[in-house]
Amino acid sequence: MPKTAKYHLKKQTSFKKKNMEEEKKKRKEIHRGTPSGAVYGLGFIGAAIYFISHATGFWMGVLGFLKAIVWPAILVYEAFKHLGM
Repeated sequence: MPKTAKYHLKKQTSFKKKNMEEEKKKRKEIHRGTPSGAVYGLGFIGAAIYFISHATGFWMGVLGFLKAIVWPAILVYEAFKHLGM
C-alpha cells in the first residue's frame, strides 16, 4: 500500500474514533428493563389468568383483560379509599 493511502486510512480511522467519542459524551443514559417492570409483568400475567378464567362470556373476558392492564391503579385506589385518604 502506498504511503498516501496509509496516511488517508489512518486519518479517516482517527476521525471516526473522535466522532464516536464525541457521540458517547453527548448521549444520555437511558436505563430500561428495571426490576419493577418484571414484577408488573408477572402481576399482569397473573391478573389476566385470574380475570379471564373467572369470566362467564367473551366480553367479560375482554373486560378481565382490560382489568389486568390497570390492576395497580385499582389496587392503589382501593388502598387509599380504605385508609380514608
